[in-house]
Amino acid sequence: MRNLIFRRNSFVFFSLLLCTALASALLVHAGQKKAPAGSVFVADKGKFKILLDGKSIGREEFEIAPSGGGWVAKGTTRLTPEGSSSATVTGTLTLQPDGEPIAYEWTSQSAKTNGAHILFANGVAKMTLQLQGARPFEQDLTFNSPHIVVLDNNLYYQYAVLAHVYDWSRRGTQTFSVLIPQELTPGTIAVDWVGDVSAEDKSYEGLKVVTSDLEVILYLDSNHRLMRLEVPSSKAAIVRE
Repeated sequence: MRNLIFRRNSFVFFSLLLCTALASALLVHAGQKKAPAGSVFVADKGKFKILLDGKSIGREEFEIAPSGGGWVAKGTTRLTPEGSSSATVTGTLTLQPDGEPIAYEWTSQSAKTNGAHILFANGVAKMTLQLQGARPFEQDLTFNSPHIVVLDNNLYYQYAVLAHVYDWSRRGTQTFSVLIPQELTPGTIAVDWVGDVSAEDKSYEGLKVVTSDLEVILYLDSNHRLMRLEVPSSKAAIVRE
């Protein structure tokens, strides 16, 4: 699970680490699409600045919005790491109102263009992977629950989705099945409420996301929108602009 954020290899380290003023929430006015009843989500749109050891190395633009009877969460990350090739990663996640995934698509453009399409049903993720210069590859991944969290490389808006899927009514430690599509990697994560946290003289509500060897801290506003994400062991921070 360490590859959620980084690897030891220097080039891939940057690729995965770069991987994932406050922007206004999208208000639902008359004439706009209304959020599905009983949804765990709130509409949101904004930009994240990606920092490594305090230096800006990329940005992500994202949006979470109602669509039909469900929700669409999408983001585009543009990476410009010093000493490495630039890259663009996009991901679109279609969700049920309760957070269960329906479909996911991603593309990654750098020296080569790769991508995949995934359909979720009954705890099975049916994936079609397309690598540049290769024939499409299909693989099915099976999970214990249809409530799967997608946390893909370099797409941090998906942690904003996770913050809404977390059950705030009971708090405490909650375990989720997780899929990292670009790595074809299934696994589990634990998410725990840590109470009040602060950064740059501002107060937030905190969640801690833990794998077997990695810890990520989420900083959330009163509507549980993601405002900041930190990986202390890597000196990485993702900050809402």
